[in-house]
Amino acid sequence: MFKGQHSSTRATARLVQRAAQLRRQCPHYATGAEPVAGPQAGESLHGFSVLRTKRVKELDLSVYHLQHQKTYGEYLHLAKEDQNNVFSIGFKTNPPDHTGVPHILEHLALCGSQKYPVRDPFFKMMPRSLNNFMNAMTYPDHTVYPFATTNHEDFRNLMAVYLDATLHPLLRKHDFAQEGWRIGPKDPKAPVSTENALEFKGVVYNEMKGNVSNADYLFNTKWQDHIFPAIENSGGDPQKMTDLTHGQLKKFHADHYNAANAKIVTYGNIPLETHLQQLGPQLDRFSYTMADVDIKLPISLIDSAPTVTVPGPTDPMYPKEEQYKASISWMMGDTADVFESFTNSIIASLLLEGFSAPLYQNTIGVGRGASYTPNTGYDSSGKRGIFTIGLSGLKKHDVPRLHKDVMNTLKQSRRVEFWFDMDKVQGRLHQLELSLKHKTPGFGMGLTSRLQDGWFNGVDPFNTVSPEELIAAFRETSPAYLRGLYDKYLLEGNTFTFVMEPEPAFNQKMAEEESSRLERKISEVNAQFPSVEEANKSLEEQETALLEIQEHPDNDDVSCLPSVHIRDVPRKIDKFELRQALVDDTKVQWREAPTNGLTYFRALQPIKDLPDDLRIYLPLFAAAIQRLGTKSLPLEKLEDRLRLVTGGVGVSHHATTSPFDLSVCSEGLAFAGTAIDRNVPGMYDLLRLIVRETDFTMRKAEVQITELVKAAASTAVGEIADSGHVYARRFAEAGLSDSARLIEEIDGLTQTRLMMDLAARSQSDEGLADLVDIMMTIQQFVLNTPTSNLRVALTCGRESTKSNEEALQKFLASLKTPNTTFPELPTSNEQMPFPRDSRVFFPLPYQNHYTARAVTTVPYVNPASPPLAVLAQLLTHKRLLPECREKGGAYGASASMSALKGTFTTTTYRDPNPARSLELMRSIGEWASSKQWSEREIEEAKLSVFQSVDAPEAVSDEGMALFLNGVDQDMEAKRRERLLDVTGSQLKQVAERWVRGTTEGQAMNEVVLGRKLGQEEWLNEDDWVEMPLGEQAAEEAESRSRGGSFVEL
Repeated sequence: MFKGQHSSTRATARLVQRAAQLRRQCPHYATGAEPVAGPQAGESLHGFSVLRTKRVKELDLSVYHLQHQKTYGEYLHLAKEDQNNVFSIGFKTNPPDHTGVPHILEHLALCGSQKYPVRDPFFKMMPRSLNNFMNAMTYPDHTVYPFATTNHEDFRNLMAVYLDATLHPLLRKHDFAQEGWRIGPKDPKAPVSTENALEFKGVVYNEMKGNVSNADYLFNTKWQDHIFPAIENSGGDPQKMTDLTHGQLKKFHADHYNAANAKIVTYGNIPLETHLQQLGPQLDRFSYTMADVDIKLPISLIDSAPTVTVPGPTDPMYPKEEQYKASISWMMGDTADVFESFTNSIIASLLLEGFSAPLYQNTIGVGRGASYTPNTGYDSSGKRGIFTIGLSGLKKHDVPRLHKDVMNTLKQSRRVEFWFDMDKVQGRLHQLELSLKHKTPGFGMGLTSRLQDGWFNGVDPFNTVSPEELIAAFRETSPAYLRGLYDKYLLEGNTFTFVMEPEPAFNQKMAEEESSRLERKISEVNAQFPSVEEANKSLEEQETALLEIQEHPDNDDVSCLPSVHIRDVPRKIDKFELRQALVDDTKVQWREAPTNGLTYFRALQPIKDLPDDLRIYLPLFAAAIQRLGTKSLPLEKLEDRLRLVTGGVGVSHHATTSPFDLSVCSEGLAFAGTAIDRNVPGMYDLLRLIVRETDFTMRKAEVQITELVKAAASTAVGEIADSGHVYARRFAEAGLSDSARLIEEIDGLTQTRLMMDLAARSQSDEGLADLVDIMMTIQQFVLNTPTSNLRVALTCGRESTKSNEEALQKFLASLKTPNTTFPELPTSNEQMPFPRDSRVFFPLPYQNHYTARAVTTVPYVNPASPPLAVLAQLLTHKRLLPECREKGGAYGASASMSALKGTFTTTTYRDPNPARSLELMRSIGEWASSKQWSEREIEEAKLSVFQSVDAPEAVSDEGMALFLNGVDQDMEAKRRERLLDVTGSQLKQVAERWVRGTTEGQAMNEVVLGRKLGQEEWLNEDDWVEMPLGEQAAEEAESRSRGGSFVEL
């Protein structure tokens, strides 16, 4: 608890000294007083020494720190009764340059190893496993390879593959050419010519080109380059990646991927000794070598406050005069001092998080910037903590005054100290405590990642494994300690200012640089041969040789790869109890189970009568009711209460297709909240307040709604760049079913276009005053819906059922009180038109493309749905990944069957060859219908399906399939049996009838997002419709009443 505030410098100094003493005495700096079961410190097991142990009571977790005796490699085991076991091996990989060698090596390590010499064992293991997470990630200074699975045999299999892949990879030259970079003719099957010119290729090369197209990514990367010049770009700068050689990559692996340089973490209920029996022999093959212990530091700001300005791309989807990005950073303390680092994170949260936070209020809140930049916040991932405030959507004249405005805010906050308010601090601590109580299936993966990341930069995982220890120590700390850190780092420390100014010709210059670099590289190749023709022939032969390997994957003997089998998947699973009841006249679904003292509330209110031209504003309404405050509770107090009482409350749109009939759709407003059992009445009070009493008549309502619009618009390009295939798929599905249409309107390109149009209109004299009336009309609609139409789902422990029912009864009664009448607007029930049987292209400022093709199929309960789900996995692994990723250079490609929407889709991600991918998608049904699948291939596809079907589920999600989508446990059980029983003949039937598209009345849509150079022949076909967004669509926006509908079709 806070113990009062002290004003004198001497008192502050004494308290800082006392805090330091307290930290030294805190149990999180010791090995833990409570003994652990199992091996004890000092014991030796299977070539490992147990260095220390610790019991973390609040997590029911035992921690063991071990060291491999021969190599001194380190190993951390987190023992917990959790069936979702996790493994991660990581290596310190400080990059030597900007060529992206750590990133390309991450890919190549998974392309074949000594024990498993097949092409891409990573992708081939995916359908031979029941994992629920399997990946590899390159961070600025380390690389990790994690997976999670609930099956013990599967765990052993994946650990064997991951250890051999990382420690003994083949690193073949043709894999380097495929994954890294190469020069080859655009069409690998044709000779080099003017029409079939040479170009740069490579999966990682294309990935990073796509990343550079994202202004947010580029800003963050360039900022990191300048604030951390000692750490080169580990992902790779496309302009430098083509300097990397195969030999340099092999040397980097030899220097960094060894047992001495490894940090291994396991988590879950598999015994430690079982892991050691498998790990020991693998690590024993290595001898001791010097590990990479070089922890890089950021720049020093002791004697200077530098400002760096770099050029960046413009955002054609956002107003031209608001294209600047800028950030200000402060160097904080050593992150190995975990208590100080924790305290700094609390200070950062108080300053930045929430609409009422001081730095938000005095920047975005007054129209200076539209959203935070991605580097904003407190970053503790390095050796020194870094605090940053950054803004996107700045005007040119805002940039020079940003530093002064921010410093004035910091000084004002320090002077009035309103942000040291106990409610604000306790609210942050309450959120941390709730996160400890809320157990999710991903808990182990999250904990492993957090501990491993800090471990690489000198943070002792024993000091950070227990958040409760840090929270307890913080509660005993005086506000003067926070004040001392605040003064030392933020008021007295120098800053680093980073600015990205818009360069209209940025993308053109990037293309010109790539063209010039390509010419230089081709000249280097030509110099090695007597003639250009022979040089071209060599490149053609290289491409042909790679193509030969890619086109004959069946030549690989995959029998060396371990696998689980479909017999390991139980045919039946235990059902959980759901209880249906009435509270007054409201239907309530009860899931009573151990929840660690938490209650999870959901409610659905039908909105079938909401006019279509109002529905599209529901996301803005949901955001606005948590932005404005109420007449009785101003915004600042509202945010404080939400943090102190709840784990969050919210409102969103929900739409679903009937599991029985694709033509039947239902939608509603979804309400949700989480709270500790004792706080449930308070949660209901707050939910009622924000829905019923949000004050849209307040003077600043239009300004604050405009702020939300601009924030959504300013981040759109980056969000689409990250998930372009999802946006493409949603739009392709929108014309095929009612629920898909509703989802696209609310959370797709239609919503993005609306925000762009509104952001542009906010700059005009017209403004956005009409949005206030729209918000009030939606509020009126919500309030006037009878509670008898409401459906509620509650998940709680049996011990809190009675108190929950009483609290819910009072909440429902409070919704029946009379309400104020709001202004009525003229509305229309005319549905927004979406394309059907069409091809749509969205020109966007990316260097790669995203493609999607969608066709209608069958509803959830139809016997053809499970075979379609299995077929989607077969097409992903046997057709799309080999053709679109390996040969075509796309970063990702997949097929999927949406059981509820009844749509079958194929997509590619960051694709340099969209036309080729679309042709493949169009013919994939014919290819599949003529394919004779082996029993092993079908088994692998079923295993892939069950990775998601049998993925661990949080107790808070149990019963949600029934509540939200009408799918009960009997229907799930029937589908499970059908999935297990899928046959080759069924696969041929659904491929012919539904994927090939021979069914009468079946609809199809194709969508492409990406750059337009004017040379795309496929776009010149008559049936392609082009749909611009943002500034490109400004003239069209003026002709629409309130935006959002694609009336061009």
